[in-house]
Amino acid sequence: MQINKRILSSQQGFTLIELMVVMVILGILATMIVPRIMDRPEEARRTKAAIDIQSLEQALKLYKLDNGQYPTTEQGLQALVEAPSAGRLARKWRKGGYLDKGRVPKDPWGNDFIYISPGIHSDFDLMSYGPDGEAGGEDADADINNWELE
Repeated sequence: MQINKRILSSQQGFTLIELMVVMVILGILATMIVPRIMDRPEEARRTKAAIDIQSLEQALKLYKLDNGQYPTTEQGLQALVEAPSAGRLARKWRKGGYLDKGRVPKDPWGNDFIYISPGIHSDFDLMSYGPDGEAGGEDADADINNWELE
């Protein structure tokens, strides 16, 4: 019996101070790590917008190869999924269109991409206004423009 009492008395739990120290350390780690993790979704949206713009650029270049010109601003990006019926008509519009899914994508924030042809910076300007949905902006609200992508 005496051996059992010694075994039981040698087993001790954590003290309140030890638990509090662990909680403080976890709190400090959380305050350092969580902000870094939380910025990632916005960074991913900006990257997706840039990739979508590059994809739309390629589709617009194919459109021009087939038709000798880019769609006008009025025809917009919709000319990549259905043959234009107004303005400069597409002479050799590709059956099935120029976009894989048969629809013009929206930017990652659910807004339409902005298309201007002829553009101010090149043959056409293509942009997303970012999360705020308004022209301009800085830092996280900055626009994503095709002429600024590499």
